[in-house]
Amino acid sequence: MILTAPQEFENPAYYINRELSWLSFNERVLEEALDSSNPLFERLRFLAITSSNLDEFFMVRIAGLKEQIKTGSNVPDNKTKMSAMEQWDAALRRSRDFMRNQMHAWREVLVPLLEEAGISFIGAKQLNREQKAYISDLFDRMIYPVLTPMAVDASRPFPMLLNRSLNLAVLIESEDPEKEPYLFAFVQVPSVLPRFIELPAEGGKLTYILLEEVIRMHLQDLFRGKHILSASPFRITRNADLTLNEDAAEDLLEEIEKELKKRKTADAVRIEVERDMHPYLREVLEEWEEVSPQEVFELEGPLDLTFLFRFVNQDGFEAFRFVDYPPILPMDLRGEQDIFEAIRKRDILLYHPYESFEPVVHFVRQAAQDPQVLAIKQTLYRVGGDSPIVAALAEAAENGKQVTVLVELRARFDEEKNIVWAKKLEKAGCHVIYGLVGLKTHAKMILVVRREKDRLRRYVHLGTGNYNENTARLYTDFGLFTANELIGEDVSSIFNQLSGYSSLPELHHLRVAPWGLEEAFVEQIEEVIAHSTPEQPGRILAKMNALTDKEMIQALYRASCAGVQIDLIIRGICCLRPGIPGVSENIRVHSIVGRFLEHGRAYCFRAGRREKVWISSADWMTRNLERRVETLFPVLNPRLKRRVIGILETQLADNVKRRQLLSDGTYVRITPGEEEEPLNSQERLYETALATHRRNIYPRI
Repeated sequence: MILTAPQEFENPAYYINRELSWLSFNERVLEEALDSSNPLFERLRFLAITSSNLDEFFMVRIAGLKEQIKTGSNVPDNKTKMSAMEQWDAALRRSRDFMRNQMHAWREVLVPLLEEAGISFIGAKQLNREQKAYISDLFDRMIYPVLTPMAVDASRPFPMLLNRSLNLAVLIESEDPEKEPYLFAFVQVPSVLPRFIELPAEGGKLTYILLEEVIRMHLQDLFRGKHILSASPFRITRNADLTLNEDAAEDLLEEIEKELKKRKTADAVRIEVERDMHPYLREVLEEWEEVSPQEVFELEGPLDLTFLFRFVNQDGFEAFRFVDYPPILPMDLRGEQDIFEAIRKRDILLYHPYESFEPVVHFVRQAAQDPQVLAIKQTLYRVGGDSPIVAALAEAAENGKQVTVLVELRARFDEEKNIVWAKKLEKAGCHVIYGLVGLKTHAKMILVVRREKDRLRRYVHLGTGNYNENTARLYTDFGLFTANELIGEDVSSIFNQLSGYSSLPELHHLRVAPWGLEEAFVEQIEEVIAHSTPEQPGRILAKMNALTDKEMIQALYRASCAGVQIDLIIRGICCLRPGIPGVSENIRVHSIVGRFLEHGRAYCFRAGRREKVWISSADWMTRNLERRVETLFPVLNPRLKRRVIGILETQLADNVKRRQLLSDGTYVRITPGEEEEPLNSQERLYETALATHRRNIYPRI
């Protein structure tokens, strides 16, 4: 099979740059903060998400581009042919516009709405006498003792400020202006204290002030005898990508622990400052952090809007949040006491968060306690803060079962948490492994080996989402329980390769990256092309988080040229450019951004009467297909196949939260026609699950 596409698909105009596509996704999230149909606190939450997203973008993507520029690497992007410098420059310009729009959303839209709701954020100048007295007392008792004023001079050089820490830069009048014009100092805003402070207010109104404002009001207490000329908050974002030499590392855990310490003080990639910061303060920051003026962002509003996550989670504001959607017990598990018996009867498809994640926890817990269970093997990529699954695995080991857990230590920004879990599991007696050198293990698998009469039976859970009960209430994900013998054999083979020196045999049903998963996907597309006719065109319906891989994009272009009808539901990055005549006119790209994070991956290929449905942990990204261990598994049960397709078709019918990608790279929001009823796919899918639960039957799709 030839993966190389015809030369005509090499035109850079046929692709969208990855970094700019990601920024488009964050712009869609910001749209939700501006959407009046969302409850007020949910709009604030979306604004906080955009801030958190942008932090990660700078720490990883912008940092990577800057590193390329610094080392003189000028390898162009393999699709758009943009150099690292061109991408860096374009992304910074787009980010500057985005941050300006963030501040506008906060200042001009959301703050006035909070005021209407009786909630105010005020500054020092708006405090009344009673509030000033309250703040003064609070500062003396609870804030002042935690603060450390830091002067910067010949004997006290500029310290390495922590990544994403919020600070106040302070300009002090010099005692010898001829020798030096100003003195520079700073104060770190303590992250151990709440960022927002509730003030006494009248008439039931809620009034808040930000911690940095309170500290700025009292700077004279920290620099006694000095004349403070100016003070402004600033925040530094640093390179957070780990540089691991895995081949030379004797102990991967120790190597990662060492690298994590470097992350806090790595090179700066962005400095956020308050608008109208004194030019001298800005110059000092640029010089000490060795950043260009391009990397300094002036903001008219509070820095680091992620404080809104904590703000909107306060008790007593239920009216300003989404109505709760309690997860529903899957139909095939109703009335079942023994989960193994239920799985023996039939394959069971779970679709979170509409259906509960509890059966997955129960599966591991029952396996831990069942005397007939001999072994449990599981992968862990991102785990919850107080994980019941980790507790069950530890219990299983303490009960004498063979427990093998692959903990992926390189799960970005969860490394420290995963190190803690790995040590806890080892202490409980589990055999903990860290995967293969150079490859992240992103596959989501549980294998339970159980003794039944005179044989051993394998029970398997495969999924698209992490074994994290917290995110399972926020992310949409597929999961499959099966006792299919051939799938069980495949999963055993994969675990054997991950834990030992076993090579991967030819698998019955599963496909695994990086050993042929991309070829398997392309093979499915080529099969649809081969059986597609003008009278009965083939169909590809695929849902994923991101599409960046050039080979996959070009395979889709070939399919489009052959008349195959293609609908892609892609939440985030999409480097494919749809609607190009003679290239991609049969491809439509959709993106759904709503209350739940669309995280599941499903791939449907229809050629004539043959229809194949697959679920996967992998997106169509080069990193997933070439540098990670990922699984692709089939949905074999016809009823479950119809259900997966029905879920995707519901999303394609969404006219409330769906956007469509145009050939110029912009997204347009789909709205109901004149006689159309609004259809929010996330609400509809929950209603369907609830109705199915009540009727005690699965709907016909």
